[in-house]
Amino acid sequence: MPEQKTHRLVPKPQISARFLADYMSGSALKRRSILIGCKYQSLARVVQHDEAKQNVSKFLRSENPQILVLKDAAAKLRARMADDEFDRDLYDHNADYIDRFAKVTEEIDLPDAEKLIPGKSLAIMLGNVKVKPDIQLRFRRLTKTNKVKIGAATLRYAKGKPLKPDTGAWQSAFLFGYLALTDNEEAADPEHKLCITIDAYSGTCFPAPTDSVSKFKNMEAECAGIAERWDNLPPPPKAVF
Repeated sequence: MPEQKTHRLVPKPQISARFLADYMSGSALKRRSILIGCKYQSLARVVQHDEAKQNVSKFLRSENPQILVLKDAAAKLRARMADDEFDRDLYDHNADYIDRFAKVTEEIDLPDAEKLIPGKSLAIMLGNVKVKPDIQLRFRRLTKTNKVKIGAATLRYAKGKPLKPDTGAWQSAFLFGYLALTDNEEAADPEHKLCITIDAYSGTCFPAPTDSVSKFKNMEAECAGIAERWDNLPPPPKAVF
């Protein structure tokens, strides 16, 4: 009887913006672990926070955000019938995310700008690596001289663990560079303070640093190195394909 497959091989280099930020701020050991996880993706079901992100994004975009709306969304997830143990964990983890965010909303300092739905965010090729963005909110404002400034926000969450400032800075720098490459609105420019990473655990917002252009170039250079090493990355121990 053949062994059950445990992993899926990703033949061409790709990484999410989240993991790229973790990579840029991580140790050599952490970097290697991230790349192996990106190339050899586990087939085991992984808890995602999609529903939590949707609820938080909607809350942040609303004109009169109500904490009770978040608490109600979390309660509904906890009360939802689950088909199996994984689904129960999924709903409970998403409820934990929303509950935690509800506790730190007063800490969140969003920029003064129009808040828009995230829309579709296409992946880009950076240094021969496909990088997938993770945008939950977009910003747009007009300056006093009628120039259009744009931005975007991404959400990060790890239970019991605040996001490292260095990681937040890298991810916001990616947003700044990403918008400069991809936004279709004519004469619209990304603005540092409108490109933010929101830590849903602590409520801290990390705007794109002033050296974001340099950081984005560093990410591109690192991605070129990732692409060169991709074929030689070894699979995890006991992985079955």
